[in-house]
Amino acid sequence: MALFGFEKDTLLDLTVNVIPLGIILFFIAAFAVFPAFGTDPVFSGMQFALMVSMFLLLAVLTYYAGRAIENAEARQESVDEATAVEEPPGEVTGLEDGEATQK
Repeated sequence: MALFGFEKDTLLDLTVNVIPLGIILFFIAAFAVFPAFGTDPVFSGMQFALMVSMFLLLAVLTYYAGRAIENAEARQESVDEATAVEEPPGEVTGLEDGEATQK
């Protein structure tokens, strides 16, 4: 499943930014329905301008962070495929705690 072109693992990484986006959206809606500081157009306008601008900036940052994660994962996969070397059979590997295993 690819939401906004991101894989499931990338979406899980971006949850760190999605939760604050939801909180900001909640406060925008709450202050629109219940004006806590009165209905002065100047102060309400400044308040909503700050909240909406922070929401938009965090949304853009989250999108570009997701793209960077996707690109880094793709680059790492291509490096792993290019440097993959098979070990010859019968070679002793994994000497941990004095035990030897053969492939």
